[in-house]
Amino acid sequence: QVQLVESGGGLVQAGGSLRLSCAASGSIFRFNFMGWYRQSPGKQRDLVAGVTSGGIANYADSVKGRFTISRDNAKNTVYLQMNSLKPEDTGVYYCNINFVTTSYWGQGTQVTVSS
Repeated sequence: QVQLVESGGGLVQAGGSLRLSCAASGSIFRFNFMGWYRQSPGKQRDLVAGVTSGGIANYADSVKGRFTISRDNAKNTVYLQMNSLKPEDTGVYYCNINFVTTSYWGQGTQVTVSS
């Protein structure tokens, strides 16, 4: 069993920065993919950024050059550094870890970017 706890969300003005953290408890040694997803009001949950077990990162086109995903293996934590935030980045951000046969989600953290 894996538990994911997100933190770091909040209210920020456009152009500002936030860093989200996702702390994982339990055994995540054999994960395939860890990612951050965003769900904006009235929209589906979409992948924002993710990293494979081999350390390969990928990003949604809308956040490339502004967001950076990183991992601290010693702390079982994945981060999402978000710079140059825009109002359209507003939403609930969820952390996800994907294994071969199962997947886990965090409870989500709200990010609100004011114009």
